[in-house]
Amino acid sequence: MKPNNEVKGTTMNITRRRTIVRTAALAGALSLALAACSSSDDSGAEAPSSEDAAADIQAALDEGGEITVWAWEPTLTQVVEDFEAEYPNVTVNLANVGTSQDQYTSLQNALAAGDGVPDVAQIEYYAIPQFAIGESLADLTPYGAADLDGTFTPGPWSTVKQGDAIYGLPMDSGPMAMFYNAEIFDGLGIDVPTTWDEYYEAAKAIHEADPNVYITSDNGDAGQTLSMTWQAGGRPYTVDGTDVSIDFSDEGTTKYATQWQKMIDEGLLSDIGGWSDEWFQGLGNGTLATLVTGAWMPANLESGAPDGEGKWRVAPMPQWEDGESVTSENGGSSIAVMEASENKELAYAFIDYANVGDGIQTRIDGGAFPATTAELNSDEFLNKEFPYFGGQKVNEVLSQSAADVAEGWQFLPYQVYANSVFKDTAGQAYINSSTSLADGLQSWQDTSVKYGNDQGFSVDQ
Repeated sequence: MKPNNEVKGTTMNITRRRTIVRTAALAGALSLALAACSSSDDSGAEAPSSEDAAADIQAALDEGGEITVWAWEPTLTQVVEDFEAEYPNVTVNLANVGTSQDQYTSLQNALAAGDGVPDVAQIEYYAIPQFAIGESLADLTPYGAADLDGTFTPGPWSTVKQGDAIYGLPMDSGPMAMFYNAEIFDGLGIDVPTTWDEYYEAAKAIHEADPNVYITSDNGDAGQTLSMTWQAGGRPYTVDGTDVSIDFSDEGTTKYATQWQKMIDEGLLSDIGGWSDEWFQGLGNGTLATLVTGAWMPANLESGAPDGEGKWRVAPMPQWEDGESVTSENGGSSIAVMEASENKELAYAFIDYANVGDGIQTRIDGGAFPATTAELNSDEFLNKEFPYFGGQKVNEVLSQSAADVAEGWQFLPYQVYANSVFKDTAGQAYINSSTSLADGLQSWQDTSVKYGNDQGFSVDQ
């Protein structure tokens, strides 16, 4: 799944103005969310018991009705058609109101206005805490979601499960792996790196052999930085309700920042912006040799870099210690039921169909990477050969990565905001030689701490 990204060139000022508007909207909505959270009580109607959930859901499907789903994931179009065919009394209005932060801004505006809130919304894992803390998402345990424990891989499940509550069902996952151009490595006689030290040495050898070729590109991305930190053992965020701690000087984060700083200082990273036309061209023409990212990438390479067909392969994510097998997540989304929905049974029936039922295979066939252990471990999934990757059984690598995701990671309850200011803080290390990545991360930390405290959280560092 392609994350939302800033655009470069002449549209940057427009993007920056949009970012300011989005940030202001999110700040106001988050303040309202905290106020609602602090003033909530138990006077509302009691939720249905899990024993009655199946009967209530089936009754709702039989009676029929209409739900609205906000999502940008393309495979859901076919899922909606199939769901409506199976349940002809139900109408699903699927709307793409924007990708990632653009949708979140629309969602926060609707929540603040108390009008126009959809029944179901696609929410990326990093954004779930921000919507959950203001009680904008329905707890799905009364509808049977607690019985799904063990259905999904640990990384996605841990992000949708907050305490005893479950605020969405995982739709896909992004366990990280290294996608690499085998033609480049074979041509130069360079072994495929298995550790980050080997990755650094390969980066030097590749760029020395051809100054126009880089091992990868990185011009500063919040999601990528957090995923790399996660795998390195960093745990910069500690969250307990509204009590938050942020520390980007912990051992794991420092390990990643030190290693990546060498790559920046020695000019071993291309500054091409991710998801741009130039970036896809680099992946296709051999000027970018690797891409360490989420398991959702194969379909994007096939469609975006067709000239790379037959050249690319997939290997495990490089390790910090030889012989280890530790990964992290990058990207991925849930689909959640909004608390404001008046059709929660129908809404839950749809997300269950899409993420647990027949919709899973439909989405896999459309190129999605599942979060369900049954599919990830099935012979059909593991033995699928990918012509783009020279016939490699790519899913064998990706499925193992999903099983090796390190535990204990947390996102901020205002991660949407934090990511929006990454470029102006930590991202400066990529464009200003006088700013180290460690300094940039400290700036990101300071900005995030101040914002959290201003919004009513108790944040220390």
